[in-house]
Amino acid sequence: MPYQTINPFNNKLIKEYQTHNDKQVEEALATAHALYKSDWAQGDIQQRVKVLHKLSDIMSSRVDELAKVVSVEMGKLIEQSRGEVQICADIAKFYAEKAEEFLKPVPYKSDLGEAWVEHHPIGVIMAVEPWNFPFYQLMRVLAPNLASGNSVIVKHASIVPHCAETFEKLVAEAGAPKGTYTNLFISQDQVATIIDDDRVQGVALTGSEKAGAIVAARAAGKLKKSTLELGGNDVFAVLDDADIDKAAKAGAQARVSNAGQVCTAAKRFIIHEKVADEFLKKFTEHFRALKMGDPLDKSTTLGPLSSADAVKTLSKQVDDAVKHGAKLHFGGKKVSDNPGNFFEPTILTHITRDNPAYFEEFFGPVAQVYVVKNDEELVKLANDSHYGLGGSVFTKDMNRARKLASQIETGMVYVNSPTDTAAELPFGGVKRSGFGRELSDLGIKEFVNQKLVVLAAKS
Repeated sequence: MPYQTINPFNNKLIKEYQTHNDKQVEEALATAHALYKSDWAQGDIQQRVKVLHKLSDIMSSRVDELAKVVSVEMGKLIEQSRGEVQICADIAKFYAEKAEEFLKPVPYKSDLGEAWVEHHPIGVIMAVEPWNFPFYQLMRVLAPNLASGNSVIVKHASIVPHCAETFEKLVAEAGAPKGTYTNLFISQDQVATIIDDDRVQGVALTGSEKAGAIVAARAAGKLKKSTLELGGNDVFAVLDDADIDKAAKAGAQARVSNAGQVCTAAKRFIIHEKVADEFLKKFTEHFRALKMGDPLDKSTTLGPLSSADAVKTLSKQVDDAVKHGAKLHFGGKKVSDNPGNFFEPTILTHITRDNPAYFEEFFGPVAQVYVVKNDEELVKLANDSHYGLGGSVFTKDMNRARKLASQIETGMVYVNSPTDTAAELPFGGVKRSGFGRELSDLGIKEFVNQKLVVLAAKS
């Protein structure tokens, strides 16, 4: 696909970008590998965390400017784009402050002698990243790897090239030497060639299940570690004792944030039968009150989807769901009187297990509502999914919440809050949602050599 900036609000082409050829790819690999072999990567960590501190400061000082880049290129509401820029600054600061502690040697007691595990960089990391959080996804990969000493090469999504180019410039401005972070506008074949290269020692991908399977297989074929953060079909469970006003409001926001284009968005709403009617009524009222429009307008509460193709895919999914017996409770169509990529906020009910919608991820403002009789049914339905990324449980009973959180098969569960993210908390899933973790202390140790050293005991 060509690398183009097309404003999803009006589908106007803003700019096309030149792709990188094989010679440029080789130059990028050589530079990144040479940097890994240098004192920059192998030496004092303070020189690297200094860059992260600077990067955090730069992004914090340019929130409005950078947020506009995101909103114009992929359609995110401007306030949500500002939030994305700020969390990027927070992640950079977090690793600047915590990386040295996370990477310090860890002692182990052993009869064999004095033993400890050191943490060393492993080389060049190839990252393939998506469009829905065009700065945040990059920072999640860059910050821990920069701190540990790995070089990062990135293929970003073809519909956000301006964000990709902008982020690379920010890293350079923060003082990172050439090769620390390299953006490449390349094809899938070129990605495969890079993964095959001996100088590349790890692969990180955030994206679709299909893309993850291809990239992970390629990495495995060369015996290289990969981390995958893929799709999600997150549950939003509302128990019979929940605050329904709070749950309905939070649920609506959790479904339509970023126009529903979030891997951890609430997608399957599992409601206790005693409160199902009340919840659905109030949930629908929140959907009805949404205002579609220009993402740069502060009064807009539902922006466009990222592309015309995204609208086509979502339209087909909704139509197929209804054909197989789902009830269209609200919405359900592309907005035809607007040149942008707008889709009505939509609620589907009465979805049976033989409906293709039951197992699909809807990447847009489409909610599925299910009704259950008890907690046992809730857990069974929640776990009857190919995915296992995040989820939410709304209840006033914390003992009940703890039990349910432990039983739900996902990488993350939030109680009385939509699934969220923070620099200090691990992010990742199970099943077809992928493997490995990003952020926190876990994220920085995904691509390091955890080397054991033993000083033999005197005999």
